[in-house]
Amino acid sequence: MQQPKNLNRLLRALSRQGLDVSYDNKVYSICLKSSLKEQWQDADAQTAEVLLPEDFPVEAKALKQLANLANVRHPQGGCVCRACATPDFHPGDAGVAIGSIVETAGMVIPAATGSDINCGMRLHVADLSIEQFLSQRDRFVELLKGDYFFGTRDVSMTAKTARAMFQHGIPGWLDAMLDEATGSAANSDFDQLAAECDRIFLGGSMNGDVKWAPAELVPNDGLVRDGGLGTIGGGNHFVEIQVVEEVIDRATAYTWGVRSGQIAFMVHSGSRNVGKYIGGMWRDRAREAWPKTLKHPESGLFPLSVAANPELVSSYLQAEATAANYGFINRLLLAEFLRLRLRQVFGDVEAPLVYDVPHNITLAEGAGWVTRKGACPAHSGQPVIVPGSMGAPSYLLVGSGNDRFLRSASHGAGRARSRFDMSRKGVDKSDSALGLTGVDCITLREERRIEEAPAAYKPIQPVIDVQVEAQMVGIVAKMKPVLTFKA
Repeated sequence: MQQPKNLNRLLRALSRQGLDVSYDNKVYSICLKSSLKEQWQDADAQTAEVLLPEDFPVEAKALKQLANLANVRHPQGGCVCRACATPDFHPGDAGVAIGSIVETAGMVIPAATGSDINCGMRLHVADLSIEQFLSQRDRFVELLKGDYFFGTRDVSMTAKTARAMFQHGIPGWLDAMLDEATGSAANSDFDQLAAECDRIFLGGSMNGDVKWAPAELVPNDGLVRDGGLGTIGGGNHFVEIQVVEEVIDRATAYTWGVRSGQIAFMVHSGSRNVGKYIGGMWRDRAREAWPKTLKHPESGLFPLSVAANPELVSSYLQAEATAANYGFINRLLLAEFLRLRLRQVFGDVEAPLVYDVPHNITLAEGAGWVTRKGACPAHSGQPVIVPGSMGAPSYLLVGSGNDRFLRSASHGAGRARSRFDMSRKGVDKSDSALGLTGVDCITLREERRIEEAPAAYKPIQPVIDVQVEAQMVGIVAKMKPVLTFKA
């Protein structure tokens, strides 16, 4: 079995970082050295696994973050059962590596989800050829630039609709909109939207409560005009037009309505400012609930214990669900603006939903809960959507329900270079150096085009191949980018 170059030197270097690391067949096993464990912990150090292609960089910071996550404990009850990471693994800004998956019993870890709650992917297909689409490309782009960048879309809704959205997600929003439709979505096909709930993870509905939503978004009456809803957001979020380049699993693709040559559109966004509001609130509450007689964990990761504070655990899960419901609606509206513009330009285009799946979320699974941070659920038979960069293909996959990796898959290729590194002075910002030659990026901010250039990301193909080899997923179809909207 081929091993990474300089493996022994790498393992020694990681040992000096306080990590015990071993390697076997593309899987790194990591645990904290016992001297780095918190004094009150009496259990053995928990080992976490990372699946990486052979030629991918091994980032010590990300490994340390994963080892810290794997060893979160609560002194009054609660532990991590298992932890692992997907091949798009890289350091996170808030102390949790992107691509981490953690199974907990007796506790939840709000920081493991973070503030981008229910960031996720949504994929539609349309029976248009690439030639048909490109013939009206300029008109279509100008219309959507208005919706996505200039606020020409109208996302107003009644107070009743807003409350139903936070409480029940897409089904609640739909029921309220049927009673009193407002805004741009009033032109939508509500029968189609209702039928598509079966193609959304959890039906697009979780057990939320309006008490956790920002007060200005849940008035008792009148109209709500939320400037953050139906927006792409920054960072790696996008809306992309693609073409289905190749179908590999024809039977599954047929079942899901996917055919070679179709236009596809993919939405990557989350709960925006609502997620930041709720995520930040619960990061602070978890810290405040930590036993006063114990020093804070060096990792900065504060769990909430069922035994010590059951009401806090249930409240956190309800608050996270409230933000998740908003995230489902945000992706629906971004896709619906695009679908409405397709119909305006090209006529009666159905453009059905293939699937909508979250990345950052805590779900009741296994021994208690599984929290995925920049990782996608990949249960057996479930659609999985993994995007490449705006210069690389994206993939529609089918989950295999692999228990070793907690029934999960990657949510992309993973960053190779930070946004700061991409934008700093002295860096070659030519299109050829950034991988932007031939890339059609629609944005009002040149820095976004640079920060999110293909050169900032790891290659997608090895990420897909290693997961197929590990029997985490199977490939259904491959899509190549046509044009990408970046806020």
